[in-house]
Amino acid sequence: MDAPHFNDDWGGFLDLSTRQELKQAEAGTLSRVIVYVCETCRSGQEAADAPRDGAVLAEHAKALAAAGVEIRSVACLANCKRALSASIQSADGWSYVFGDLTTDAAEDLLEGARLLVNSTDGLMPWKGRPDALKRGMIARIPPLQPILTNVEGQNS
Repeated sequence: MDAPHFNDDWGGFLDLSTRQELKQAEAGTLSRVIVYVCETCRSGQEAADAPRDGAVLAEHAKALAAAGVEIRSVACLANCKRALSASIQSADGWSYVFGDLTTDAAEDLLEGARLLVNSTDGLMPWKGRPDALKRGMIARIPPLQPILTNVEGQNS
């Protein structure tokens, strides 16, 4: 079964990056791991007229290019009580949500993404994971493909 395609007819998507993902998937250039950084997160430390700390973290992360990893800013990961927030999504493995990050966590996010890219079992190893990603882990989400395979098998 092909991966699901999202289209505008469904409406209501807050994450506008899905259009970009679809273009990349059609072009065969989808990254193995995508780091989503909530650009609307506030740490409470920034001045009212300054960029939000989530946007600062996103820009810091984007400045650190890595093979097989893409960095995207998104509006609100709905993890406001544990801001700054980010997620690391794997195309063929587990995905992770992190909170309590700082504007200095960009290198930690990239290291976590590299660990996931190089993983042989689809899991981000605990050993070698930066402390910010150990302390700030909110959730680990199973890969989508096995779920789709199970649903397809039940409908047959």
